[in-house]
Amino acid sequence: MGKGPGLYTEIGKKARDLLYKDYQTDHKFTLTTSSPTGVAITSAGTKKGELFLADVNTQLKNKNVTTDIKVDTYSNLYTTITVDQPAPGLKAIFSFRVPDQRSGKVELQYLHEYAGISSSIGLTANPIVNLSGVIGTNVLALGTDLSFDTKTGNFTKCNAGLNFSNVDLIASLTLNEKGDSLNASYYHIVNPMTNTAVGAEVTHSFSTNENTITIGTQHALDPLTMVKARVNNAGKASALIQHEWRPRSLFTISGEVDTKSIDKSAKVGLALALKP
Repeated sequence: MGKGPGLYTEIGKKARDLLYKDYQTDHKFTLTTSSPTGVAITSAGTKKGELFLADVNTQLKNKNVTTDIKVDTYSNLYTTITVDQPAPGLKAIFSFRVPDQRSGKVELQYLHEYAGISSSIGLTANPIVNLSGVIGTNVLALGTDLSFDTKTGNFTKCNAGLNFSNVDLIASLTLNEKGDSLNASYYHIVNPMTNTAVGAEVTHSFSTNENTITIGTQHALDPLTMVKARVNNAGKASALIQHEWRPRSLFTISGEVDTKSIDKSAKVGLALALKP
């Protein structure tokens, strides 16, 4: 475990990654090339049914400044400039999208041994202000995540979370959607030698009185091959296998079936990431 409680986005992240990361029903190809001067170019293409989406991302690193420039299928230009450690524990991020003149945003992140703070503000006349903070340690942490619309004078987001961690177990509890949704998640390392872990997530909606339950597991067949599986109370079952066939290059195949409608065809997704 690292020092400090981290940022609010890290509450429940281990369970979310186990249950949702790398699962997909699309076909995706990614190619990353890099140069000794610190320039990396990533080209990605995704086929969603009959729709094909593509983007090209260029990343430039100079000392503690990282610049990311991405162009997508619709000719949108995304630019993100990250300054790491302009002061101890501080990170500054500036981002904008062309042609959207209202997309500019400045974000500051600060990590301390007993706190983690993130704040951002849109560069408009009536911006949305985001503020999240976590206090505690790497064992027990309490945090909140807020968004305020200065134009309407209303809070658009008001969440709170609690996180407990030890060597092989992480449990979290969050209250989302302005108190309408309660989420509890659990992540447990069964065998660190084979990267075997289990996880579960339960979400309760107070307005609809509905529960969503998802459980999953992962296991490394060998140092280069990982398998994962999950199922939820809606009857959706998914599985994937991911193989690192060369350093940093991954091939992933995943599938999903609806156990309540076996007559429907299974959804299959493929992903190939190449980093020569």
